[in-house]
Order: sequence, then structure tokens, then C-alpha cells
Amino acid sequence: MQHSAFPQCIELALARAHPEWQPYLRAGLGAMAVERPGYFSDLSLAPFLPTEHRLFAAFSLPPHQTRYVLIGEGPYPRAASATGVCFMDGAVDALWQQGIGLSRQVNRATSLRNFIKMLLVTEGMLCADHTAGVAMQPVARAVCAPDSPWIQNAAQLQSNLLSQGFLLLNASLVFRSTVAPAQDARAWLPFLRFILQALAQQQKTSNNQVQLVLWGKIAEKILALPEADHFTYLVSEHPYNLSFIENETMQNFFRPLHLLKKSP
Repeated sequence: MQHSAFPQCIELALARAHPEWQPYLRAGLGAMAVERPGYFSDLSLAPFLPTEHRLFAAFSLPPHQTRYVLIGEGPYPRAASATGVCFMDGAVDALWQQGIGLSRQVNRATSLRNFIKMLLVTEGMLCADHTAGVAMQPVARAVCAPDSPWIQNAAQLQSNLLSQGFLLLNASLVFRSTVAPAQDARAWLPFLRFILQALAQQQKTSNNQVQLVLWGKIAEKILALPEADHFTYLVSEHPYNLSFIENETMQNFFRPLHLLKKSP
């Protein structure tokens, strides 16, 4: 398959990615087409998530601004939630509910919920072994207070992550109810090789070191790719596991970033 022969749904999604990523995205998709003939034709024939041409929404920053590649498993299995950006749930607006804790929408988005609770632990707002129910009530009072220094919505959280140089990616860029996530993730491995190649080249030319942060067993398989050898990395369980909140490796990594604080 030539680059010009991608189905329209792929071309429309490509058009929304940052221009500096375009040659790498197309090369990666071409490699996928060689290894998995018919894959993109199949995508164009049946529904998949994310919708609204957001397949490459994670590639909003140019490669040279990328400092971390955070890789999860796949999009949320709900159309309103799947945004093309790792663990950022499109159905979530407000993060907090006054007098209760996290908003109902955050509590439904399990990975995002546990990620925020882990961040609250790093800020000293929660104890890692006591993060449910009554423990969240004083947190809500503090973060919702007038002139609070804490972010209030998911858009601010995503903005903070981008400003720190995060590429928020998934091992599989699509979710299909008829295909196991691990199977789709295997199909996207050739694509991810080109993404890592692009970032490895940036490291050589700009001395901008990039770190991989891999969440879950599916993402961890990326370490088997030869391109992964160019990067330092951290591995943890996926944040849909409650144990993620107590993961000291993740706590130590995210603590200095203060992602729950409003940007100056």
C-alpha cells in the first residue's frame, strides 16, 4: 500500500497531527500495511474508537518538544471517552465534586481516577493506603476553595502534561469491540517503531533525552523492539489497578512535576 492509498478515515486523522510528525506517521502506517495487508481497509469498514478523526490526536506536540512517551494499552471502550490521548477521558470535565471528592465522571474513568489519586499522594493530600470515601472529602474542600492553586478540570490536566513534554500514546491506537486489545496492539508495533526512531533521531540532534513510561503488560512489550534500546524507561502496572496508587516508582517520577497545580 502506498502512502496515498490509505483510506479516507486514516487520511483525515493524519491531517490533524502536528506537521512535523507527518512523515514518521506515514512511514509507520506504511510498515503496518506491509506486515498486515488489509488492516486499514478493515478499519474503514467497521466502527472503531476513537471517533471524529482523533486517531492521531496524541501527536499534537512536535517531536523535538517530547520529553516523555507515556504508553498505555488502548482507548477507552466508550465513544464519548476515547479521545486518542492516553487515559484522558473525553467524558470528563470537572475533576472534583464539592463535599465528596472526585467527580462522578472521574470515578467512572478508572485509570484517570487512580492516576489522580496517585498524584494526590505525591502532593501529601492523601495517604496511599487510604484513598477512598471519607478520605477524599477534605481533599475536595481544599481543591475547590476560592483561589485554590489546584487545577479544576481534565483540560487543565492534559495541558499540564503537554507542557511537560508528554506524548500520551497507547500501544494500540484503536479499540474495536470485536478484536482483543492485545491483538490490535501487535498490529501497531511496526508503527510504534517509527515513532521511537523519530524520537531517537531527536535525541542525537538536540541532546533532548526522552524517557519511556510504560503502563501495563501490553505496553511493556514495546521494550522488545530494538528502537527501545535508545531510551531509559519506567514500567508499572496499568492504572486501572488500585495498586497503581501505591506504586512508589510512579510516585517518585511524577512528584516533581506537580501536575495537579495550576500553571503559573
